Amino acid sequence: MAESLETERLILDSVKESDKEDYFINISHDKKVLETFICRYADSMEEFDFSSYPGRWDLFAIRRKETGRLIGIILYFDEKEDSCEIGYGIGSGFWNRGYATEAVARFLEYLFREKGMRTVYASFFTGNDASRRVMEKCGMAFDHFSEKELTYLGVERDLTYYAIHRKPERSDPANRDPI
Repeated sequence: MAESLETERLILDSVKESDKEDYFINISHDKKVLETFICRYADSMEEFDFSSYPGRWDLFAIRRKETGRLIGIILYFDEKEDSCEIGYGIGSGFWNRGYATEAVARFLEYLFREKGMRTVYASFFTGNDASRRVMEKCGMAFDHFSEKELTYLGVERDLTYYAIHRKPERSDPANRDPI
């Protein structure tokens, strides 16, 4: 199960069975979200297969502290020895309020401090300026461009990758001054 992380306005924790309706409304049925975040669209609650989400250790619900309701998700994947990639999606009804930036900043802190990552990557469909701005506000910088990396919703998509590297600790032997 995912740990519980807090920010000023948000809680990031495990996706629960009781989140099915909020997940459906804010992610899987929100066509605006699905233009920018890879997820299977669900037409109705009846056809929405939610069974694989609750309790995952790599998937966190993004909740407003005020209500406790799921407004989005954030996850890490493609974990290597000391690096991983993150992905995030916020329901379009909650866009332009700083929630994604707040969640990503806290999540990066968690990955560096608690999970020991040295490098974290994130990608966005080229042209998704909102996601690019979130990454830049969180200290991420351009890493590389990948032309036609995948086909999503019937369209070949270019991806732009950003990365952030953990600053070495003073006591880190790899941080010695050259002699």
